[in-house]
Amino acid sequence: MKINGRCYCGEIRFTFEGEPKVALQCHCRECQYISGGHPNAAIAVPKSGFIFLQGEPKSFARSDLENPRTRLFCANCGTSLATLSPKFPDAIILKVGTFDDPSVFEPAFAQYLKDAQPFHHVPDGLQAYRETPTS
Repeated sequence: MKINGRCYCGEIRFTFEGEPKVALQCHCRECQYISGGHPNAAIAVPKSGFIFLQGEPKSFARSDLENPRTRLFCANCGTSLATLSPKFPDAIILKVGTFDDPSVFEPAFAQYLKDAQPFHHVPDGLQAYRETPTS
C-alpha cells in the first residue's frame, strides 16, 4: 500500500509504502481532544516505510504522564499528523484525515467505546471494544 499525505496548508508532506500494521477508530477521550471531538481514524504503519518528504513537524508530549504519546503536528496550520506511542516503538500512527486519498481507510475495529459520545458512529458489523483489544 502507498499512502501520500500532507497537512492542511501543505507545508508538511509525507509518504508511506508497505503493509500497514492496523487501521482503527479510537474513541478514547485523549483522541477526542486531538481530533476535535470525534473518534480518531488512524492507520499504524511501520516507521521503516514512512518518510517526511517536505517540512518537519513539531512535537508535543505531556510532561505529567509517565509514558506519554508524542503528537506530531504542523506548526504553521496546526494539523495533527501522527502519533508516536511508547507501546509501539517501531510504528507511526497516521491520521487518516491527512491522506491525499482517505478512502483507503478500512478500520479493523473500534476501541474505547467506554468514552464514546452519543454522536459518534461505529459502522454496523465493525468489531467494537469497550477498551482496547488484547490481541
